[in-house]
Amino acid sequence: MQNKGLIRLFALLFGLVSIYQLSFTFITGKVEKDAEVYAASQIAETEDDYVAKREALEASYLDSIGGNPILGYTTYNDAKKKELNKGLDLKGGINVTLQISVKDILKGLANNTKNPIFNKALADADEASRNSDETYLELFFDAFDNIKGDTKLASPDIFANKGLSDEINFQMTDDEVKPIIRRKIDESIVSAFEVLRERIDGFGVTQPNIQREGNSGRILVELPGARDIARAQELLSSTAQLEFWETYQQSNTSIGQFFVDANTRLRDILEPVEQERDTLTKPESEIDSLLSDVAQDSLDFTAETNPLLGKLIPASPGSHAIARVAISDTAEVGSYLRMPEIRRLLPADVQFTKFAWERPPKDVETAELFALKSSRDNVPRISGDVVSDAQATFDQFNKPAVSMTMNTRGAKEWERLTGDAYNNQTGIAIVLDNKVYTAPGVSSGPIPGGRSEITGVFTVNETKDIANVLRAGKLPASAEIIQSEVVGPSLGQEAIDSGFMSFIIAMAFVLLWMIFYYGKAGIFADIALILNILLIFGVLTSLGAVLTLPGIAGIVLTIGMSVDANVLIFERIREELARGKGKAQAVADGFSNALSSILDANITTGLTAIILFVFGSGPIKGFATTLLIGIVTSLFTAIFITRLLVDWYISKKGRSLDFSTGMTKNLFKNMKINFLGKRRIAYVISVILVGVGVFSLFTKGLQQGVDFVGGRSYQIRFEREVNPSEIASELNTVFGSGTNVKTFGEANQIKVTTPYKVDVEGIEVDNEIQNKLYTSLQKYLPDGTSFEDFTVGASEKSIGILQSVKVGPTIADDIKKNAVWAIIGSLAVVFLYILLRFRKWQFSLGAVVAVFHDVMIVLGIFSLLGTVMPFNMEIDQAFIAAILTVIGYSLNDTVVVFDRIREVVGLKGWKNGEHVNQALNSTLSRTLNTSLTTLIVLLSIFIFGGESLRGFMFAMIVGVLIGTYSSVFIATPIMFDSLKKKIVMDKE
Repeated sequence: MQNKGLIRLFALLFGLVSIYQLSFTFITGKVEKDAEVYAASQIAETEDDYVAKREALEASYLDSIGGNPILGYTTYNDAKKKELNKGLDLKGGINVTLQISVKDILKGLANNTKNPIFNKALADADEASRNSDETYLELFFDAFDNIKGDTKLASPDIFANKGLSDEINFQMTDDEVKPIIRRKIDESIVSAFEVLRERIDGFGVTQPNIQREGNSGRILVELPGARDIARAQELLSSTAQLEFWETYQQSNTSIGQFFVDANTRLRDILEPVEQERDTLTKPESEIDSLLSDVAQDSLDFTAETNPLLGKLIPASPGSHAIARVAISDTAEVGSYLRMPEIRRLLPADVQFTKFAWERPPKDVETAELFALKSSRDNVPRISGDVVSDAQATFDQFNKPAVSMTMNTRGAKEWERLTGDAYNNQTGIAIVLDNKVYTAPGVSSGPIPGGRSEITGVFTVNETKDIANVLRAGKLPASAEIIQSEVVGPSLGQEAIDSGFMSFIIAMAFVLLWMIFYYGKAGIFADIALILNILLIFGVLTSLGAVLTLPGIAGIVLTIGMSVDANVLIFERIREELARGKGKAQAVADGFSNALSSILDANITTGLTAIILFVFGSGPIKGFATTLLIGIVTSLFTAIFITRLLVDWYISKKGRSLDFSTGMTKNLFKNMKINFLGKRRIAYVISVILVGVGVFSLFTKGLQQGVDFVGGRSYQIRFEREVNPSEIASELNTVFGSGTNVKTFGEANQIKVTTPYKVDVEGIEVDNEIQNKLYTSLQKYLPDGTSFEDFTVGASEKSIGILQSVKVGPTIADDIKKNAVWAIIGSLAVVFLYILLRFRKWQFSLGAVVAVFHDVMIVLGIFSLLGTVMPFNMEIDQAFIAAILTVIGYSLNDTVVVFDRIREVVGLKGWKNGEHVNQALNSTLSRTLNTSLTTLIVLLSIFIFGGESLRGFMFAMIVGVLIGTYSSVFIATPIMFDSLKKKIVMDKE
């Protein structure tokens, strides 16, 4: 081998850099462990809310020592930025995909036009977007072109308005306007991206990840380690639409008359059944007396149902709200007040009134209802764009608040607004995202200077978040969470423990097996393998890549697959030694002859990993990343490091290296199995297996996960065993049919999947479903379990919701299409690669038929056993990753076999298939060796790697078994039979 010195230097530097990069992870781990021990010593478990107190103390401790030097070359703060990034499934936290509403941006660019053609085009684009891969903007353009008639995009009441006058005039054609609108949309999405980035930077999570997904208007946000999930969701989806409105008072007679008229009209609309009540007593208040004064006929509360008035409670004295309503009734009352026939009842002097709810503090059962003074255009007196700065602070009573500073224009408007409120004795409602945060009155005349304060019942974190979103600015459009995954911290720690266990067991087996089978040479392969693992982690850290649980599976699988290169090399060296060559020559020829097979096998696996990386997302991308890195480092360590060690050992006189042990020396020697002669039996077996699988696929189908059908799923753990059928019956009553409940792992753990309100976005729906789950499952929980204890991320806990996933129907369709394209793409790429390498389409045909055979059998087994196996066998993104890995593994095996056939036949000819059999027999040791080590590794992950990986690993175990069989009994016979007509005995 040439340039040994350079390779040694490179290996040494590569190893040292990897150790250096990983040192930051060990440093942060030790410091954080010290912080945890310190917090536990200061706060006993007997204290109330001890978990939150310990977390706060840990954060304070880390803050105080963050800048102290460690080992002379780093600090904790510096090391934290450079440590190995752990994904959501290892650290807990939240991962969301946000959809920025292009429709909202278009409306804003068109100045909220009332143009019927424009609005009809938006409605048509809404409908088309449900079944199209096109972006919303292109669908809008298509819809507009279909119905526009003489209307142009550059009409004064569409885009040729005052706001866009610098770029669009009414003389421009639609083709001239479209590029400008595309650019404006892209600028708005970039703006949203930057606003979200600023908010996340102020949230306080280490190693957040935010990225755009092409031109789709989607933004992926991952916050590993986030504990307060509700806070994170609100921060991400809040548009930060800040508004200042003047309120109407409780005593306003027009508003009071409206409620009476609305109540009467609702009674007619709803036709309620009269309910008998013994008594109804309400405290006397201004609104009560008002209602009794203005009513034409006295309302008999004891005899009649009052759909609106029956739900109104007098507002607190001194409040600028008009009433209070039980939180459970706010949705119903809000829907009444939005009904067009009810809105028409508003008297002329208050006909444009805007109703808004307060943002109720936690643990309060009612919410205040405000009537805001509005105009025909529904525009607030002051908008949030006048706020130049916002800070979390404390009010005069030392309670958390938010202080705001306005620009010059805002200061003037603020002075006028506070003057009007003072003169009218009304309040000023400060509204953020359509929720009234506070509505103070003005007691001392107009307020100059543009300084104001948001007060209320806030925590310090809440005021920090409000100030954060106000400083970052509002989103240019609403941002809906269309996909989310939430993992509790305790589940993350369990994943680390189970992943580490599977890693150690797999590693130990492979190391011992290599020594058992290859003796001293196995020790050199083990040293190369250990270096390989070090390099994988070092590269992951250097690239800032995220390590996920499937990523650990990828590394563990790399252990099994990296052995393959050493096995190929050692088997070729054994063959050269058997031919009587000297040690040095046998080693040189063995490495040289094995190189082609090693490269072909790893390139085909690498191609499928690249496709997986391109089409996958989240943890699956992490699996592909580690697999790709593992392939590269495996090649380096097997080809160069093992060679260096072997050459060094045999260069010393008197040393023997047999590449086998006494027990394995003659294994698989002189094998003469007639594989081709048995191909018809194999064809029959395969046709039966594939046929049964296809029949099951058409009759039973597959269990599709929420990734592919949309919906929400929850992994819930209880203290004791539960009956999933019993829980399913109860939850189907609550959520309607379609809710699925099954045991997930241990008998005290279930997975609940429901399509309930799958088309409805918003945090409110997520909270509603979690509340229904909590109420329905409360009898199975320990006494005293609160809603906060039950929900994800509440604390380091072992019961309640450990993980939740939400996938909207639109993104589910996209995931499904990507999965199909990934499989088709991998088959096409591999067909072309094998065609280029072997120069005969028959080789490609054999490989692709074998791969198709393997995939169909795996799908068939999942269809047949999906409801029988005691672990999750849903078809989701992880399953697609498994299928693609099976494709890669099957091809790896097939290419090695084909490579040997090409070599043997090239030297000796076909001889009616005898030399094909000879080639197959000569690769048998390598095939079984690699398959065995890979299978043991997969079994290790299957048993110890955690429940979420079991279905994934089962698919791969089946795939490895079937792939080993198909490379010998399907791929090679198909290739041979398709070439047979062109083969003249011993000649091509």
